[in-house]
Amino acid sequence: MNKLPDRIRIKDIARLANVSVGTVDRVLHGRNGVSEASKKRVEEILKQLNYQPNMYASALASNKKYNFICLFPKHLEGEYWTAVEKGIHDAATAYSDFNIAVRIDHYDPYDYHSFVEAGKTILLESPDGVVVAPTIPQYTIGFINGLQLLDIPYIYIDSNIKDTAPLAFFGQNSHQSGYFAARMLMLLAQNEENIVIFRKMHEGVVGSNQQESREVGFRRYMKEHHPLCKIWELDLRAESNDEDNKMLDDFFNTHPTINNGITFNSKVYIVGEYLQKNNKKSFKLIGYDLLERNVACLKEGTVSFLIAQQPELQGFNGVKSLCDYLIFKKNITCTNYMPIDLLTVENIEYYHRK
Repeated sequence: MNKLPDRIRIKDIARLANVSVGTVDRVLHGRNGVSEASKKRVEEILKQLNYQPNMYASALASNKKYNFICLFPKHLEGEYWTAVEKGIHDAATAYSDFNIAVRIDHYDPYDYHSFVEAGKTILLESPDGVVVAPTIPQYTIGFINGLQLLDIPYIYIDSNIKDTAPLAFFGQNSHQSGYFAARMLMLLAQNEENIVIFRKMHEGVVGSNQQESREVGFRRYMKEHHPLCKIWELDLRAESNDEDNKMLDDFFNTHPTINNGITFNSKVYIVGEYLQKNNKKSFKLIGYDLLERNVACLKEGTVSFLIAQQPELQGFNGVKSLCDYLIFKKNITCTNYMPIDLLTVENIEYYHRK
C-alpha cells in the first residue's frame, strides 16, 4: 500500500478500493447506484482508515434544506422573549450557508389551549426540528408526543419538562435560581419577619413554568432557613397594567412595615417604577432579566438585584444544537444550565456591555 497523506481524501479511498471517486461519494452519503461488491470494498477501506468525513464541507455541498419552527409566548417588543428571538435570528444568519430556514410562532402564555392549537399547526407542517418554550406539562405533552411520533428533534428553551426526551434544554435551573434568590433577599431583609412575592397573573394562571419553579425553590429556602418569616403575596393583573398602581397602593397602605420583596417574572420594573414614583427608597426589591426598564430601575436604586440568564445565548444555542445534530451529526449535550448571574448597579455596565 502506498504511503497515504496525513489527511485522507475521497480520491485516496477510491484508489485503495479500486473504484471511482463518485462511487465513494455515493457510499459516504448513502445514495443508490453502487453495486454491493463496490460498497463493501469502500466500507472496508473506510473502517481500516477510521475515516472521518469533513461534515462541514459535506453539508455545504448538500442541497438539503432544513426547516425549523420555534414556538414561544406572545410578548411585547423589548420584553424577555425579544432577546431569545434575537438569538434565534443570529443563529439563522450564522448557519444560513447550510440552507436552514427558521420561523417563529407564538402562543398566548395565559391560554393553555393556544399552545395546543399552535402545536397542532406545527405538527401538520412536519418541520425538521423544533425549538419550544413549553407551557405546563399536561398541555405540553400532547405536542411532544406528536413530535416524537414524527421523529422530529425538539429543543426546550427556558423550562424543562420531566419524563420527556428533548434533544437539549437551555435555561436556568429554575428551582436552584429561586433558592438562590431567597438567600439574596434575606441578606437584604436580615431579621425582618415579613416579605412579599409579587406575581403577574391572569385568572389564576402565572403563564410560565420557570416562575412557578423559582417560587418553589424560593419557598424551600425560606422553610429551611427562615421558617418564621411570613411570606405575603400580591397578584397583579397580567393584562390590566392600569390597575397595578391601585393594587400596590392598597397593599403598601395595608402593610406599611413590609420593606422587602421579589418577583419571579421579567417585569420587576412594574414594582420598581412604582417605588420610584412614590419615593419608597427603603423598600428592597429583587427581580429577573435585563429588560431596559428593569436595568433603569436597578440604576435608580428601586431594584437592588437583578438575576440574569443570557436569553440570547439560549435562543442561539437552540438553533445551533439542531444544526449540529441534523447537519453535522454531532452528539448533543442534553441538559445545559445557564449561569445564575447576580447583577447590581456596580457591575451592570460590565455585564450589559455588547
